[in-house]
Amino acid sequence: MAKTASPALLAGALATALTLGPAGAARAQGDDPEQAARYRVCMDLAETAPDEAVEAAQTWADLGGSDPARHCAAVALMRLGHYEVAAQEMETLAASLEPAYAHLQIPILIQSAQAWLEAGKIDRAYAVQTTALAREPNNIELLVDRSFTAAEVGNYEAAIADLDRALANAPNRADILVLRASAYRYLDQPDAALADVEAALRLDPRNAEGHLERGNLRRLAGDEAGAREDWLQVTRLAPDSPAAADAQDNLAKLDVKVE
Repeated sequence: MAKTASPALLAGALATALTLGPAGAARAQGDDPEQAARYRVCMDLAETAPDEAVEAAQTWADLGGSDPARHCAAVALMRLGHYEVAAQEMETLAASLEPAYAHLQIPILIQSAQAWLEAGKIDRAYAVQTTALAREPNNIELLVDRSFTAAEVGNYEAAIADLDRALANAPNRADILVLRASAYRYLDQPDAALADVEAALRLDPRNAEGHLERGNLRRLAGDEAGAREDWLQVTRLAPDSPAAADAQDNLAKLDVKVE
């Protein structure tokens, strides 16, 4: 059979994880270029040397670094694998931001939810994402994130509802169409799934995840030649990707002969 574990909805646990980068750093520190530069350096360090970033952020906080210093420290803790501690710190920080940093609330809540997911606290992640969506109901990446979380517990109906909302705001996002196709496949709605993935591939013919998903659907429909064609295309389009690894696995299973 075609591979059906871990649909595209579940891929990339930190797909939308972000540091705020230079623009965000500048906003976080208002018109103070020195503070903006310090924030940028700290966030870069959180990615490259998170243990050093924790110490740097604490020193900065002691010198008045305020909310951006706490955010940097939490991101560093997340990168060090202290997911639950980081998630709680980010959630607390998002709820207590000073007015000057209120614009950081949604990005921090997104990261908090991702950290809760990494900690295995799926219900908490979903709750944080729901809180964030109450503030920005049309945030496309938040809707996609919450669809991942719903899919983690097999609630594909809820995942589809979020992806419907995301597509209402971004109808030409091929990647979201592929995610919804995966969810439809798991609900045993192959016609809806195929319609989505075909639409995705019309928008983006080189979408590797789209070819992987269409291969899955073709195999389930008994079209082994079509499935093979799609899975081989995945390996050509993105040879070093997780999608290619899944496609290779599917091709190997397709070639197994039962005696």
